[in-house]
Amino acid sequence: MEEGARSCLLQSRSSLEQDIRASYLMDHMISDGVLTGDEEDRIRSKPTRREQAAALLELLLRKDNQAYISFYNALVRESYGDLASLLHNSLPLVSPEAEKSFSDGGTRYVQAVLSEGGVPQRPVVFVSRPALMNRVREKLYRLQKEPGWVTVFGMAGSGKSVLAAEAVRDHALITECFPGGVHWLSIGQLDRSDLLVRIQSLCFRLEQQSQEKDPSSSLHRPPGSLEEAKERLRFLMLRRYPRSLLILDDIWDSSVLKAFDIQCRVLLTTRDRSLAECVSGPKSEVAVESGLEEGQALEILALYVNRKPQRLPEQARSIVRECKGSPLVVSLIGALLREFPDRWAYYLHTLQQKKFKRIRKSSSYDYDALDQAMAASIQVLSKEHRELYIDLTVLEKDVKVPAKVLSVLWDLEPEEVEDVLQDFVNKSLLFRDCHHRPYLYYLHDLQLDFLAEMNRSGLESLHTKVVRQYQQRYSQGPPTSGDEECLYWFRFLTYHMAKANLTQELYSLMFSLDWVRTKAQIMGPAHLINDYLEYSTILDKEVRGHFQEFLSLNGHQLEQRPFPDVVQLALSQPDSSEVYRQALLQAQERATRGGLYLDWVNKSSLKSLSRLVVQPHQGSIYSACFSHDGTKIASCGSSKTLRVFKSTSGEKLLEIQAHDDEVLCCAFSPDDRLLATCSSDRKVKVWNVERGTLMRMFEDEHEEQVNHCQFTNTRRRLLLATCSNDKFMNTKLWNINKPSSQNTMFGHLEPVNHCCFSPDDAYLSTSSSDGTLKLWEVSSANEWKSIDVADMFSEQREQTEVMVKCSTWSAGGRTIICAARNAVFLWDIETSKKMADCSGHLSWVHGVQFSPDGSLLLSCSDDQTVRVWETNKVHTSSAVCLKRDSDVLFNNGDITVVAADNRNRLQVRNGRTGAVMFQSENQESRICCTAICSQTSAMPSGTSLATLQGHTRAVLHCQFTPEGHTLITSSEDTTIRVWRWRTGECVVLEGHKEQVRCFSLLTTTPSSETHLLSWSFDGTIKVWDMSSGERLQDLVCHQGAVLACDVSPDGQLFATTSADKTAKVWSSASWECVRLLNGHQDCVRSCRFSWDGRRLATGDDNGEIRLWNVKDGTLLKICSRDNKDAMDSLHGGWVTDLHFSPDNTVLLSTGGYIKWWNVEKGEALQTFYPTGANLKRIHVSPDFSTFVTIDNIGILYILKKVE
Repeated sequence: MEEGARSCLLQSRSSLEQDIRASYLMDHMISDGVLTGDEEDRIRSKPTRREQAAALLELLLRKDNQAYISFYNALVRESYGDLASLLHNSLPLVSPEAEKSFSDGGTRYVQAVLSEGGVPQRPVVFVSRPALMNRVREKLYRLQKEPGWVTVFGMAGSGKSVLAAEAVRDHALITECFPGGVHWLSIGQLDRSDLLVRIQSLCFRLEQQSQEKDPSSSLHRPPGSLEEAKERLRFLMLRRYPRSLLILDDIWDSSVLKAFDIQCRVLLTTRDRSLAECVSGPKSEVAVESGLEEGQALEILALYVNRKPQRLPEQARSIVRECKGSPLVVSLIGALLREFPDRWAYYLHTLQQKKFKRIRKSSSYDYDALDQAMAASIQVLSKEHRELYIDLTVLEKDVKVPAKVLSVLWDLEPEEVEDVLQDFVNKSLLFRDCHHRPYLYYLHDLQLDFLAEMNRSGLESLHTKVVRQYQQRYSQGPPTSGDEECLYWFRFLTYHMAKANLTQELYSLMFSLDWVRTKAQIMGPAHLINDYLEYSTILDKEVRGHFQEFLSLNGHQLEQRPFPDVVQLALSQPDSSEVYRQALLQAQERATRGGLYLDWVNKSSLKSLSRLVVQPHQGSIYSACFSHDGTKIASCGSSKTLRVFKSTSGEKLLEIQAHDDEVLCCAFSPDDRLLATCSSDRKVKVWNVERGTLMRMFEDEHEEQVNHCQFTNTRRRLLLATCSNDKFMNTKLWNINKPSSQNTMFGHLEPVNHCCFSPDDAYLSTSSSDGTLKLWEVSSANEWKSIDVADMFSEQREQTEVMVKCSTWSAGGRTIICAARNAVFLWDIETSKKMADCSGHLSWVHGVQFSPDGSLLLSCSDDQTVRVWETNKVHTSSAVCLKRDSDVLFNNGDITVVAADNRNRLQVRNGRTGAVMFQSENQESRICCTAICSQTSAMPSGTSLATLQGHTRAVLHCQFTPEGHTLITSSEDTTIRVWRWRTGECVVLEGHKEQVRCFSLLTTTPSSETHLLSWSFDGTIKVWDMSSGERLQDLVCHQGAVLACDVSPDGQLFATTSADKTAKVWSSASWECVRLLNGHQDCVRSCRFSWDGRRLATGDDNGEIRLWNVKDGTLLKICSRDNKDAMDSLHGGWVTDLHFSPDNTVLLSTGGYIKWWNVEKGEALQTFYPTGANLKRIHVSPDFSTFVTIDNIGILYILKKVE
């Protein structure tokens, strides 16, 4: 060995001895031919890991350069990157002759490329299959000039992975075709979250290697979604690693493969040769035989027992014939013979005599032979190890577990567990995924089948043992590390309890709000919902319903980061719910320790109509539909993708990159085998649901975007209807087997947004931007009926046009439901009368559909949610909702709320219960604002005391003076009026040039006269003498509209905020600006002084809140979430109102939701998520314990601090 290499080893010796596990490294070194079996045995004989490491290093110092290089490569492969870096600079140069001496035939360059790319080493026992390998290499050479796919397919265990790794172990192939490198990724059976983790890991590895080569390149944060991960991988493969090869090992699912459809060079191994049909680009394939030829199988056995094939006993040929050359069975028997080389007759007899009739699967090996090999393998284990191996019966198929899980199960130290597992791996009784650190272990399906059959009578006790060991280890609470062990327990603890028949303990676990919170935070809500569905027959029906409803309706909140307070979310559940009961107890306990929680005291007056709320896409969702069997929902939107998920839990099943532009609609065919999509790219496509492949495309007839598509409901005569933004020819019928449309409907002169067949396919409904819903006869294409939906929005129709977005028919064909704006309407077809309506979406509704049996209603919206409604509740709901402009009186513990409703009536409600105390008759004109006098004491009678006329346009704000004799109003007509409302006397304050949205009373000293401060969109503040109407001051405050103003408690200062993104503080004595507050990046919409006058809070349209020092104008804190939410805001919308607590320690803010902040730290104390959004104003009781507001869908919230 070169002196430099030897010196480096000696200098690094202590670090190496402390960290390396010699047994892991020696496999690689034996494979490279630099270590013998005897040397390995001598090192393994050392009693401790550290002594084994020391012995390996001592041996290494006596060897040559080749051993140093092999040791270095072993460190790299086993993820000892930090230790390998210690040896890197002293790597000796190798002569061309020496390069060829590597036992696997690769040069040092090949070794380095494959090690960096994570390509597995050649197995210790290896037999070349040159014909197969040459066929793979021939296909790989076709990728030299362009991207494409090479599929290596065959039965499980047929050697596909070894073949793929061996094919790229070629110097000429790498240098000529893949100079960018070879990158290996093991896949297996994954769900979407696991797939994301794999791609994240690959991207990190590629970026890290790129940074080592080019220090100027930077590492990015891990991609947060599959779409982002796919784009990141596309960038890395095309820009940083052009002409590189990506090897995807063990692909099972086409949806997984599509995540790698990024126009690069891919070699994949799989059992399903048809998988590559779902991706684009040139494709070729190589079939791998299920069994080895007799000579190859004998060579494997010979290598295991260290003999020449000709010297093997006759039983060897019989063993190969008995197992039909199965590579896995041959390896199992070979591993056994390596330890007991004189047992040929015994293992042959075992294979021939013992038959397990239950296991016969034509899709895999010869099961009988495998089972016999399994039985023989287990029998050679020590008694202790045999008992441990039997415990593995409890594992689920296709699940990989870390050693830590088995450490809990076996109550052993992790190092001891790893030694046991290594023994199992060496005997081919267990498989190890080396691409994870720590390693993950798993059993083949056939091995699990065998164990389950062998231990059928003891399964319950084995699962009980798992549960008891878990409870003993985690008696203080479940693990929360988020590592593989933690994920295993959260995913499978309920499974083990159910299998162990521990019903009461399963009940206690799944009906615990603590468990729900922790599991939802780590794994998301879909897994929890699936648990409640899977174990529904075991669990109490009523309580299960409470938890399932809570998760179904709040799942989209539980997906948010930072993670919401589950106790606060649960306090919005009905009082009778077990979820609410547990949440209230926890909230009360935490309140004693300073926690802040709000109880929605009037929630009993509101029934939730939604059944499930999910957020399947990033961006607006334009369409969602049930499959005809009701088990699946398809959705699509601005993300350009089509997704299919379970209707019970929201678990994703399929994803297709469907179009080049926004996908506006999706629809199932009657047999659920096809899905149609249409897009802004003017194309209509028909997809095979099972495979996710494109079946048909229509791209010529529609000249504008295609808004909707719908299949007929019966298979008798399959037609597809489409509608578009075309001026005249905007509704078409298609036979999907013909290239052109069959018929066109004429009648709408504006874009048609939606079309839908009646249940018997006799009629087609169309929804248009002209505000109408039309019904057509399918056979003749003639118009049958027309309904003017725009009439339902008479008060808003003057402001903007009403577009009917969509419609759908009930199962009986007697009812049709349609959506316009954010409302949903039900109509009786025969009478053309509205039956009911419902609201819940925060933005425009794009699609509605009944479930096949009519019991559920599906809707999707710009608010990024899909909602499932119970139809019977929608029918019986009162469609009355309140307007957001309200006033509240807090008087000696009593709370009175006054607001207008959507039927133009004035309502007075009890603030304790939400009950209606008084309701006026319908008013002729729209009620824009309300005010309640603080001197009110009697129950409202409904008698009109005065009608004050004078304003020429809408009145925007009104307010009584404290004594109650004077009423002040401001209007769109730019004036303010001061009324002696009992006599009708009026003082008009004129001077603003634009509408006056609000005003405030200004008293500089207790003894001084009260003046009026008003502000307007004209950018000015004006001060008035209310008695004379004289304008005392006229201040041009901002370059943009003045959006808010607040007067300090002592009246000496007032603050203004503006659309010009600034806030200013003014003196009431000098009327000059004393502080200019810059820093907001959007319109500053709200402001509030603290009660001590020392701080000013300002909020903007980006959801950001800033706290300022009033004395010197310095910025104290910025209150905001960690990142923007789904509504692209830091607060779910504009910050519209702010309030300080009396002690100035807490700040309350409203926007898309309500937040309470710690003033000193600028950190959120609590968040309340309303059903709706866009909260306009919140009323706060003097003691800061009660909060009243109304959201944009008219729901009243009376929130009381939990004491």
